[in-house]
Amino acid sequence: MQSKAFSLDRPCRLVILISGRGSNMQSIFKSVAAAAQRAEIVAVLSNNPDAEGLAWAQAQGLAVETLSHRTFPNRIAFDQALQARIDAHRPDYVLLAGFMRILTEGFVQHFAGRLINIHPSLLPAFPGLNTHQQALDAGVQQHGCTIHFVTPTLDHGPIIAQGLVPVLADDDAESLGQRVLAVEHEVYPQVVNWLIDGRVQLEAGRVSVSGPASRLYVDFSAASEADVPLRRQA
Repeated sequence: MQSKAFSLDRPCRLVILISGRGSNMQSIFKSVAAAAQRAEIVAVLSNNPDAEGLAWAQAQGLAVETLSHRTFPNRIAFDQALQARIDAHRPDYVLLAGFMRILTEGFVQHFAGRLINIHPSLLPAFPGLNTHQQALDAGVQQHGCTIHFVTPTLDHGPIIAQGLVPVLADDDAESLGQRVLAVEHEVYPQVVNWLIDGRVQLEAGRVSVSGPASRLYVDFSAASEADVPLRRQA
């Protein structure tokens, strides 16, 4: 799998897929708007006609489309229809931003090197759902999010960047999830900017990004003064 090269003499074309409120979509939109003529979100697609993010996207003047998976007999049929909808927009990258569907191998292979996902854990730890509770149950001291290229294996693929937060003593799944979400809104737009600038390379299953010395975003802002030594060690 190799990342798709695109000409930097035209805007990078982005399609975003959502299933719910689309908070990551909103953070990406703001970043793309600040990127002047370097990129454009050509469509927002959802498998959920009632997704809250669709109204927000429309209010920003974005083209939105819905394709309910419930109207198809199986995953393959839905993914083939979704693939055709996406292809019509000729995207350079397809960004999954809370798109709650397990994608078929044929779909993933079709967009290989162009399909990006964000997952609310430090992969390869805690794939699947309920990641924040999984982290608490495991007793880990660090949690976060991962932006990665999508492969046919669920929540797996070459990692582009990660965001990290400490797990605090009084955390529950909701409080931990809120801090992770705040980091997602920082890291995903940064990755999209790297993609727009053509700085992300995927070769032989490994990612390299020209420019940054580190692809880890660390947020210890919620840590107490008692955690200062830990903060300095990180």
